[in-house]
Amino acid sequence: MSRTAKPTLSFWQIWNMCFGFLGIQFGFALQNANASRIFETLGAPMDAVPGLWIAAPLTGLLVQPIIGYLSDRTWTRWGRRRPYFMIGAVFTTLALLVMPNSPTLWIAAGTLWVLDASINISMEPFRAFVGDKLSPRQRPTGYAMQSFFIGVGAIIASFLPFILAHFGVANTAAAGEVPPTVRYAFYFGAAVLLASIAWTVFSTREYSPQELAGFDDAEPPAAQQSAPLTGPPAWSRIGAWIALGVALAMAIAWRDGDKMLYVLAGLCAAYGLLLGVARVVPGRHMLAVIVDDLRAMPRTMRRLAWVQFFSWFALFAMWIYTTAAVAGTHFGSSDPATAAYNEGANWVGVLFGAYNGFAALAALLIPVMVRWMGLRWSHLVNLWLGGLGLISLMLIDDPRWLLLSMVGVGFAWASILSLPYALLSDSVPAAKMGIYMGLFNFFIVIPQLVAAAALGFTLRVWLGGEPMHVLVLGGVSLFIAGLCVLRVPAHQEVV
Repeated sequence: MSRTAKPTLSFWQIWNMCFGFLGIQFGFALQNANASRIFETLGAPMDAVPGLWIAAPLTGLLVQPIIGYLSDRTWTRWGRRRPYFMIGAVFTTLALLVMPNSPTLWIAAGTLWVLDASINISMEPFRAFVGDKLSPRQRPTGYAMQSFFIGVGAIIASFLPFILAHFGVANTAAAGEVPPTVRYAFYFGAAVLLASIAWTVFSTREYSPQELAGFDDAEPPAAQQSAPLTGPPAWSRIGAWIALGVALAMAIAWRDGDKMLYVLAGLCAAYGLLLGVARVVPGRHMLAVIVDDLRAMPRTMRRLAWVQFFSWFALFAMWIYTTAAVAGTHFGSSDPATAAYNEGANWVGVLFGAYNGFAALAALLIPVMVRWMGLRWSHLVNLWLGGLGLISLMLIDDPRWLLLSMVGVGFAWASILSLPYALLSDSVPAAKMGIYMGLFNFFIVIPQLVAAAALGFTLRVWLGGEPMHVLVLGGVSLFIAGLCVLRVPAHQEVV
């Protein structure tokens, strides 16, 4: 069958198709910079905060492969990916309006579930959208453009409470109430998210499934494929995963361990149950298809899984504990009701905005780095810069100089959001771009679940109760992620 190359898109066409990520990152940045603050304000003890954050990765684990599967099989007058953009945008907007007004801790935790699920409904198809629209040669640019908008959106969103306080909006409130600076930031973010995603929906068209099948990148090179499956999951493997989960749960109970560690046992047992259900349902059932695609993932994806695991473990540690670490170490307070704590929390918003600003600049440099060093070495260098940035937070006394640490974190963030997807997208078939992008996000959410389950216990038992030590652990994790990049197949270097 004769195939044609995908048309080369102009700068502004790529701009329009990625613009919605500005709003998606507004939602993520407000969540990342303020969720711990909201939880602590509503009475959550510090070692319970990771458990409340478990909503974010768990919803991604459930939602993203399902949305990827469905969007691969959707075709409407609005296309296959764009309907999901808008559905997610509407529900995310509503969650952003509710979360800072949560009267109790359990309502805030529940709203985080809705918020993260809704963001994932929009975000996952956006990743596949780049693979649909751009040729392999332009995909690094497309993902770098997404990183640029992520950086810009997160700068503004992270700075908003600090900016509002500067203009006289109250930055403290009565005990158990979220400060007005945070509430108004969430309202503004809701408006930006809805408007930016609508811009992409109405300014960009999609290729039909028939058009996609006719392009020369419809099937990846054979060398990148895994061996074909030999049959359904073996009962021995299914039983082994369930037994491992039960054994871990029994060990935790016997040692009277941290209850959050049961999440790790549950993950093992749940994977075994998933394999078991996939074995008995019809072969065309959505669950069976998802499991088969997971088991038959390309070799590139298997190698990238380890890179993603250590990268996102570090990021989740940073998002959970930077507020407590900086407020306690650099501003001298761990009490959310004090002015010093809230000043430190606002400064963390500035730091998060700064690393996203540096990420926006790094996104402009990454295509140049890739042409010079290749995808793998560019990603390794950026991850190691991020590791140095996180570790340096412990070594700097003046909080103003923490902005220098954010340079490295920004380069790592921009790289994590672009280069793994560029490495992956060339190795999966176009007809399954959505499902594989969704499955790839397993290796984002699983490390976050591990972090949510284990970091509270690790902080209390092994790290002396010092949140800053968790950030150092995150820096070491980024160094390991960089080494894992070298295991990714080298034939991906040509871009």
